[in-house]
Amino acid sequence: MGDKHLIELKNVSKTFDTTEALKNINLYIRDGEFLTLLGPSGCGKTTLLRLLAGFEMPTEGRIFMDGADMTDMPPHRRRLNTVFQRYALFEHLNVFDNVAFGLKIKKLDKDEIKQRVGSMLELVGLKGYDKRTASQLSGGQQQRVAIARALVNEPGVLLLDEPLGALDLQLRKDMQIELKKIRQRLGITFVFVTHDQEEALTMSDTIVVMKDGEIQQIGTPVDIYNEPKNAFVADFIGESNILGGTMLKDYSVRFSGRTFECLDAGFGENADVDVVVRPEDIKVVEPENGMIAGVVKSVLFMGVHYELLVDTGEFTYQVHTTAKYSEGQQVGFVILPDDIHIMRPSEP
Repeated sequence: MGDKHLIELKNVSKTFDTTEALKNINLYIRDGEFLTLLGPSGCGKTTLLRLLAGFEMPTEGRIFMDGADMTDMPPHRRRLNTVFQRYALFEHLNVFDNVAFGLKIKKLDKDEIKQRVGSMLELVGLKGYDKRTASQLSGGQQQRVAIARALVNEPGVLLLDEPLGALDLQLRKDMQIELKKIRQRLGITFVFVTHDQEEALTMSDTIVVMKDGEIQQIGTPVDIYNEPKNAFVADFIGESNILGGTMLKDYSVRFSGRTFECLDAGFGENADVDVVVRPEDIKVVEPENGMIAGVVKSVLFMGVHYELLVDTGEFTYQVHTTAKYSEGQQVGFVILPDDIHIMRPSEP
């Protein structure tokens, strides 16, 4: 991945009738980057993708690619191709003709088309499928054809709109790995839209978390998971315990009735803050050895770990542990400084 900014959005807003779908978006996408737009339904991520593709025009702001203004450029002139959740394959055409469609429009010669389609089908693991019709393929295979059809045109950027949404869980996982491999081999830029946090965390170089048409946070998967900027991001990316606390001074915070050391500073003295503690970062110990103690209210087996709800009197913590505890049992917690994350209080 280079440092070159391949695409830049400057002060981009989009209004439909009276609805503000996007509000003053500023974002750059680097050459060769796998960037994911993540957020709940209606957050504006698909609108943003459609603006990049040229299917919508911004109400305000400009979009640049390679330094050139492409805001008003029609979709077919942009070096971008889109793969949708609905694959929109041509049912009556076979796999070869589906993939070759864009090349035939460009009037390339037959031998070049054959060579390019052949190597693309090999890349997506569909060598030997060229004579099958779209209706003879499984969902995962149709998805691969849609990706091959987009990639064969050698776009500078591949836009993917929830492309794995219609697949079952195992196939989704396989396709996630497949997509990463394809991107690494071709080195092109991927802009991926999803509402699936796990998908975003496993696949991306950079995640852009969106809510109500605004960017909440941009960062690597590790940054966004470990250092969420606000309660929305903390809650949306994985599960979190978010509780009110008081930052007594730098590196010292009070919550759950006691004072903890932490790694955060710059909030002032005796400031109201939100404290985030991830369920997997809480160490469960004997009640007398804990910094705080509580009673186990429920136990759920989640396959790899147990999920406990533990009531400490003023807050019910969600805790992930590999040891088994029973309802009604008294337990203690140890929470270490780097497992405590402090944020400014969010709006209720």
